[in-house]
Amino acid sequence: MIFSSPRFFVFLAVLLLLLAPRVRLRWKLDLLLVASCVFYAAWDWRYLGLLLGVSAVNHLCGVRIHAASDPRVRRRWLAASVAASLGTLAYFKYTGFLLANVAALLAPFGVAVPIVSVLLPAGVSFYTFKTMSYTIDIYRRELSPSRTLRHYSTYVTFFPELIAGPIVRASVFLPQMDREIGPTADRLRVGASLFLLGLTKKLLIADRMATVADPIFRDPDVYAAGSVWLGVLAYTIQIYCDFSGYSDMAVGTAKMIGYDLPRNFRMPYLAENVADFWRRWHITLSSWLRDYLYIPLGGNRKGRARTYVNLSLTMLLGGLWHGASWNFVLWGGLHGAALAAHRAAKEQSGDRALLPRSLAIPVTFLFAMLCWVPFRSPDWPTTALVLRKLAGVGGPGTLFLPTALFLCLALVLAGHAVGAALDGAVSRVERPGWLARAEALLGWQLRSDPISGWYVVLGARTLAGSFAVTAWLLGIFLFAPSGTSPFLYFQF
Repeated sequence: MIFSSPRFFVFLAVLLLLLAPRVRLRWKLDLLLVASCVFYAAWDWRYLGLLLGVSAVNHLCGVRIHAASDPRVRRRWLAASVAASLGTLAYFKYTGFLLANVAALLAPFGVAVPIVSVLLPAGVSFYTFKTMSYTIDIYRRELSPSRTLRHYSTYVTFFPELIAGPIVRASVFLPQMDREIGPTADRLRVGASLFLLGLTKKLLIADRMATVADPIFRDPDVYAAGSVWLGVLAYTIQIYCDFSGYSDMAVGTAKMIGYDLPRNFRMPYLAENVADFWRRWHITLSSWLRDYLYIPLGGNRKGRARTYVNLSLTMLLGGLWHGASWNFVLWGGLHGAALAAHRAAKEQSGDRALLPRSLAIPVTFLFAMLCWVPFRSPDWPTTALVLRKLAGVGGPGTLFLPTALFLCLALVLAGHAVGAALDGAVSRVERPGWLARAEALLGWQLRSDPISGWYVVLGARTLAGSFAVTAWLLGIFLFAPSGTSPFLYFQF
């Protein structure tokens, strides 16, 4: 079920109606578990057993780790948990990739290697990271295990973020499972506001940008250099609005039910350097890689050279996590090298800024934009051809000037500008006057919580607010494409 599809709206409405009565919390949690299983089975029911099996194994390992006092026993149960999660991820995601590379290496020697095609289970990259962080946190004695398997399975299968994140840690989610859940007027307002924002990003921007980026990456040789630049820019906008739109809808759906999910994006295209970019882009993945890969590798504790290696290795593996392709490895390697170079430069300059902010932001954006080329391209030849076109050495081609791109670019720039202003307003002790006047005029509210960060809650208590919400909804209805496409991160 795609969040932007009518079928999901019906599913969510029925679930909220069933959660509304004031009954025992245990019954509501059981209903939520069943609903999450139904949601997942709608993608492919055959893999529901795998999801529940991974949950059962990791719950058992967590209990055993917590109960054991012998460090060797605790390490064995942790190894079993990590092996179950990583083994699941490796088999389904990388078997075909590994066999294809082995076959290419052995082909000159006349050795034939059978190629196996394995269907990738939806959300496997996300729920395996959730299960790994759970048992690792218990091993580190930073978390107590979930009380029951049913409790834990509800956390693992929680449908709003099951397929494409954000990656929610048990330390964030499990404490919330003692609170009363179900829709209230305020929860619906908050959740619907976030959902509407994400829906707008997906339908009005991301899906429109797909119509620009897809044909150019499908056959870049047909297009002139300027048009290829526009295609790369379109994908840069598309992937941000598609993924952050999904995250907004996931957070909004969870808030309607009664849970807070972590913020996953913070205007990444305003980043001033690559390190800042990764503090703003896919925040839950960045923090996961930091806490469960970079720091265990040694972080910055083992000397300057080892720090650079750890940064590069973390991002290489982060790239490979996105997909079984050398293009993703290249994307991760570029970001890893840039993080290492940035750290080296900062060690030389100290607190002094490397570039003025007016230059640092466009330079960082350009770097991120160029890195999306291998991320989006289906193979290395396409990556090379696009890069040659961008450099102006790929030969002539058709000029393509899509009006939709410039309209969507204006929307994204305006959204980042408003977001930056609200971000600054939240950080101030007293709210600025312009924000108070805007809230009074529109009847909207700027709120924040420790988990989800800040968000705007829409309202229709004033004439201006009613008009704005109505115009917003009409804009989606009139200008959204007729069909909805799957979110980009479903493939990861």
